[in-house]
Amino acid sequence: MSATLSRRSSSTLIKVCNSLSSNTAVVLLPKPPNFQCSHCFNTSSSSNHKCDYLDDFSPLKNLNSEDAVINLNERRRIVLGLGKMIKTQPDFVLNEFSREFCPFLLVNIMKLFGNREGAFAFFKFVFREESDRIVRSCCVACHVLAMQGFRIMAQDVLSWVIWRIGSSRCQEVIDILWRGHWGYESDFSVLDSVMRAFMNVEMNSQALEVLGKMRMIGLQPGLSALSILFRLLLRVGDYGSVWKLFRDMVREGPRPSNITFNVMIHGFCRKGQVHTGESLLQLMRKFLCEPDVYTYNILINAYCIRGQTLDALSWVQLMVERGCSPSAATFSTIINALSKEGNIVEARNVFDGMQDMGVSPNATVYNALMNGFVKAREIGQASMLFEEMRNNHVEADGVTFNILVAGYYKYGRDEDVDHLLRDLSMSGLLPDCSLPDVSVARLCWAGRPDKATELLEDMLKKGLPLTVIAFNSIISAYSKDGLEEKAFDAYLMMIKLGIKPSSSTCNALLMCLSRKGKLREAEELMCEMREKEFPVNRMAITVLVDGYFKIGNVMGAQKLWLLMENIGTAADAVSFSAFIDGLSKAGLVEEAYNVFLEMKNKGIMPNNFTYNSLIAGFCNGGKLNEALRLEKEMRQRGLLPDLFTNNIIINGYCKQGRMKSAIDTFLEMHQFGLVPDIVTYNTLISGYCKGFDMVNADTLVYKMYNSGWDPDITTYNIRIHGFCGSRRMNRAVLLFDELLSSGIVPNTVTYNTMLNAICNDILDRAMILTAKLLKMAFVPNVVTTNLLLSHLRRQGLPERALMWGEHLRQIGLEFDEITYRILERANRDIKGDDVYLRGTSGRSLFLDFLMYLTYDYLYRNRLYRETYTSGIRMINSGSSSSLEVTTSCLQQPMLEVNN
Repeated sequence: MSATLSRRSSSTLIKVCNSLSSNTAVVLLPKPPNFQCSHCFNTSSSSNHKCDYLDDFSPLKNLNSEDAVINLNERRRIVLGLGKMIKTQPDFVLNEFSREFCPFLLVNIMKLFGNREGAFAFFKFVFREESDRIVRSCCVACHVLAMQGFRIMAQDVLSWVIWRIGSSRCQEVIDILWRGHWGYESDFSVLDSVMRAFMNVEMNSQALEVLGKMRMIGLQPGLSALSILFRLLLRVGDYGSVWKLFRDMVREGPRPSNITFNVMIHGFCRKGQVHTGESLLQLMRKFLCEPDVYTYNILINAYCIRGQTLDALSWVQLMVERGCSPSAATFSTIINALSKEGNIVEARNVFDGMQDMGVSPNATVYNALMNGFVKAREIGQASMLFEEMRNNHVEADGVTFNILVAGYYKYGRDEDVDHLLRDLSMSGLLPDCSLPDVSVARLCWAGRPDKATELLEDMLKKGLPLTVIAFNSIISAYSKDGLEEKAFDAYLMMIKLGIKPSSSTCNALLMCLSRKGKLREAEELMCEMREKEFPVNRMAITVLVDGYFKIGNVMGAQKLWLLMENIGTAADAVSFSAFIDGLSKAGLVEEAYNVFLEMKNKGIMPNNFTYNSLIAGFCNGGKLNEALRLEKEMRQRGLLPDLFTNNIIINGYCKQGRMKSAIDTFLEMHQFGLVPDIVTYNTLISGYCKGFDMVNADTLVYKMYNSGWDPDITTYNIRIHGFCGSRRMNRAVLLFDELLSSGIVPNTVTYNTMLNAICNDILDRAMILTAKLLKMAFVPNVVTTNLLLSHLRRQGLPERALMWGEHLRQIGLEFDEITYRILERANRDIKGDDVYLRGTSGRSLFLDFLMYLTYDYLYRNRLYRETYTSGIRMINSGSSSSLEVTTSCLQQPMLEVNN
């Protein structure tokens, strides 16, 4: 009989192993009845049914499938554990438990797994029913596990039972455990396990009730359990319970330890209450606790997150003065913060200084500095640092490779990638466990995510170890390419495998949805991730805030900003800067300035991007003095205005016609070592052209040539518009021909500028220019129709303007405010019977001809144009803002003149 059972179990296990890559179901034979003990009951069925092969080992096989509770990795652990049991242990336990849910047999099987993960996975698999009898049996199993020294495993089982039955039946579990614990475990043991189980499933109020019961019967809770409870209460923001718990510890014990204080300091710092964390550090000595390196590291990290790196360095100095030696983690935090700020020179100084203090850098420290070099475009320095890392025998990891490969591909050094991978594999510097991640990441950075996905799936089939790094590489690559479905396929695959997403995973997915304008879906995904306790950090919320601003939904962005405050996530320098930038670009510069003041009041230092956003907002709102005051404040805070700052200030001067001040700022740039770019020159040229000072505009063009900058399409458009506006059509036409001969492709702004000039020009030359425009496949837009409608009205043809307006409306052209204004004036001209100057018949026919060509194109190509425009907007949502601004600046004046 035993041999028969052994063969049957072995056969079943082989089927289970095969089923890991197949979903084929089989028909099972009914099992014979067997004895029952007081904690067992028969749940098998005599009817044939289709189920998973693994169901042969479960007494509750006819109930819910395990798919919802165990993932593929847990399934593999179960299969491996069962296989080991069948080979080394008698089959009696497995076979009897497969018939009856007996807590004693369950405990024996869980112990035979030999590891906590496999045992817990098996329990999750077999616990498919929440009936009173099953729950009581699970409570007995918890008692037996605790009695035999497996308290952690007992807490896992109890946590899962509580999570499955819900808060409404929690008291039932407490009563069962309390009534039946005598003979198994002590009062402290059972109550401590129950409290920890509640904390594991984040039922903080129930955990506090159990703690109260412990104190009521004279038991003192353990320090480790109270530390976990502090962490939970701080995460949910229950500060009242936190301080009450702390007071109870002081009065009734146990005395707070270093771990207690570190947990509290960390919790308050995460909520942005750094000063409370500092006060707790000062309080530690009163309770005979000396701040250790972990205590200081928590505060140093908090200051770095807030952008206060100088304060963080002060804390490093203070900890050294107090006799606490910094660790590698201390310096990696500082170096990472300095690198993100772009202060790579100081980051290198800190790196060298830590070695002088006798602290050897580890892989995390090297990675932080290496990433800083890559972001600073110093890829050569990053490579030299990697060689230094190898010479010092510091083991590289998957993060090291990702940083280097990203830099090599970004800066066109593809051959270095092959050399790096070959060198790593041959030297053995990279651990074997990191090679699968590295291989997948390499393909992603090379722009081959599909091939990377195929490799990943092949590695999974072979059982090779893969971490979140490999999946993040694929998700990030697909997200950048806008391949939303494939990115989420990879995400679902990692969830099914039981690999917990990191903050980078969440950010990449949210960025993908945000770029496609799917902000509602992104917000729903973020909420779902938070419910599942995935690491959704402030960066994820910042991504969505920025996405809402980009589509013009200011209220959506403000709502998310309030959400970040309500859930206790403290905004950092990046979050504040993104919010201020969005408000400034939306024209809400006063609101942006108030947020800026809030940022400073919280001790978070604004960076150049923050100041530039506000300065641009004030300049665009015509408040140049406020912008200049902010620029002065930048210098006083030790932030040097960069190229973007100066371009913004120059543009502000040009908008007000203060060209002398603009040129002075232009000259000062050279004194500070800043090299003007094409934007600088275009801004100044535009300022002169708006004042019809074409001589100085031409002079600047020559300076631009001499500085090594060739004119771009924006330069030509500005100058053509200037010559047309100053009635110098000959120069405008020559410049237009020069543009074509230089190989630059004209855009819609160019065409509309020339078309507007044509309508005012001599008829013969106008017709010649029109033929030239038609030959170049001119693509009209709403600005084109507006200027033609305006010219028809001004030529004394308001009824024709209204007629063409109606035709355009019928083909679905989206009118803007200017279109409606032109049509309203044309209608008023007719109704008021105004006397207006009628143009010559030749010019009227010419305008009608241009209007017909525009209408014909829009009519024939409207469906294609809508699809094309949607695609372009989706792809270039983040990079076309400067072009749109330029287009608006050039086209708005010509329409105002025409109207």
